[in-house]
Amino acid sequence: MNDAVDPALRRRAVDAARGVGPFDLLITGGSVVDVGTCEVRPADVGLVGPLIASVHPSGSRTDALDAFDATGRFIAPGLIDMHVHFESSMLTPGAYASAVCPRGTTTIFGDPHELANVAGVAGVRYAVEASRGLPVRFIVQAPSCVPPMPGLELSGADLHGPEVAEMLAWPEVGGLAEVMDMLGVLTSDGRMVDVVAAGLASGKLVSGHAAGLTGAELQAYLAAGITSDHEIVTQDDAMEKLRAGLTVELRGAFEHLLPGLVAELNELPELPTHLCAATDDLFALTLLTDGGIDHLLRRLVGYGLDPVRALRIATYHAAYRLRRTDLGLVAAGRQADLIILSDLATVAVDDVFAAGQHVASAGEMIVPVVEGPSVPPLDTMKIDPLTPDHFVLRVGHIPGGVYNGTTRLRVLAGPVFTTWGEVDADVRDGVVVPPAGHMLQVAVHRHGRIAPRPQAALISGWGEWTGAVATSVSHDTHNLVVFGRDPVDMAAAANQVIADGGGVAVASGGKVVARVALPIAGLLSPLPAAEVAEAQRAVQDAAGAIGLTLRILTQPLFTVMVASLACLPGPHITDLGLIDGTTGERIASPLLTSGG
Repeated sequence: MNDAVDPALRRRAVDAARGVGPFDLLITGGSVVDVGTCEVRPADVGLVGPLIASVHPSGSRTDALDAFDATGRFIAPGLIDMHVHFESSMLTPGAYASAVCPRGTTTIFGDPHELANVAGVAGVRYAVEASRGLPVRFIVQAPSCVPPMPGLELSGADLHGPEVAEMLAWPEVGGLAEVMDMLGVLTSDGRMVDVVAAGLASGKLVSGHAAGLTGAELQAYLAAGITSDHEIVTQDDAMEKLRAGLTVELRGAFEHLLPGLVAELNELPELPTHLCAATDDLFALTLLTDGGIDHLLRRLVGYGLDPVRALRIATYHAAYRLRRTDLGLVAAGRQADLIILSDLATVAVDDVFAAGQHVASAGEMIVPVVEGPSVPPLDTMKIDPLTPDHFVLRVGHIPGGVYNGTTRLRVLAGPVFTTWGEVDADVRDGVVVPPAGHMLQVAVHRHGRIAPRPQAALISGWGEWTGAVATSVSHDTHNLVVFGRDPVDMAAAANQVIADGGGVAVASGGKVVARVALPIAGLLSPLPAAEVAEAQRAVQDAAGAIGLTLRILTQPLFTVMVASLACLPGPHITDLGLIDGTTGERIASPLLTSGG
């Protein structure tokens, strides 16, 4: 029976609260952070099993089977991450839980969208099954856009209304995950109409992805029934979306946006209840070095947000959004997901209780973390080894031969937030010589649904590289994507990723200099979090050494992993060729003009 509705458990909690029975655990000497009233007051907290049975005056009760001394510290609800792709950590659910739980996260609203793009419904089932019994509560979402932009890219599966409705019926699934096909929503595309309708019919939450939407288009997106967004990419995004009524799942990917947003929030008469906290995509290295939700809250406080209000957005607001009246507050009858902090301003989490059990202390798990029985998706890199010849851009074929000379080409200008550019380039025997300041991005289908024919484009704004990076973690369809100037380096990095069953590799001088192997769906490592983090550090350092020094995102290496996002505005290269994410068009050729 579900603990929350177990009459015997509730009866014990009632008896303990009344003083006619003992608590299982009594947390004494601390001050409760009441995120409902934004007060901090001395109180003791009595637990019965996984429930809070009583919050009462300090020292007024001593009858408990066990006690925990929180003297001089703060007792707050466990942190809730309202939008996360745990796959981006490159960790399995258990390893992910072991990374975030000691820092205070006890619940995540997780979208296994990346697994779904590789393995379809089976990938989501793996996430659900592997996350059972963990000290972090995984509330899973049903991926809505697999692939995100049909016709512009291919993933490992196509999910439509019936498959989405099947997942929404699972009890572990709390809603429809971010609806990324914004163009499909705004034009009432049949697939997106069916998918959103399935979400609405389920009575569960319908989450969004409204990158770049404003004005009438933003209003239309809400009118479709979508109620949240985490894509805060400009200074005006958050406030416009809050005022429109969207739940904003604030993340920390763009540091420069946070100071201005905090200043605007502090000017409001009330903190919007529909403002929550999220991490979205963080490496294991980031989680272990800086933190997750705790790190975001520290930064918000550092920019001037009151510490209790900061905790409120990651607890009370999140529970309100989730429609979980059993979470998000230190109050009788709620789940005993609690964190003990030594300092509010720095969100210094000393101890963590999950469902009434003391699970972490001093930054480490103190209980075993055991995943539920599951079948991970393996052998998903369906590509034979590639040669340097696959990593060139060919143009200008003419009757009876190949073109030599100069040609004008389209360029994907700028990383991530791309625009169309143009450049004159030399062509030798039909092969483009990347001009100074330019290199190649090559995408290769890796799911076995079409022939893996490399698709290449010139890119600019990435600096001058002396090597190559290859990755099977390439949002959101997770095909093989390779960046570089030298075809030999590009082939070396790509073939390492293929041989590893997926992963990330950096090559220089024709040799692989760093790698992280990700044999589960080409996305996840079976290794513990600390080992994965060290491999990520080596890869990130090696990528920096060959020229990946961009600081657009807080995780520089992540830039190469989102460069193929067809759902973002602007031009991109996918496994189907050149595309324009703004217009939804495929571009037949990069060739503009040529001369002799």
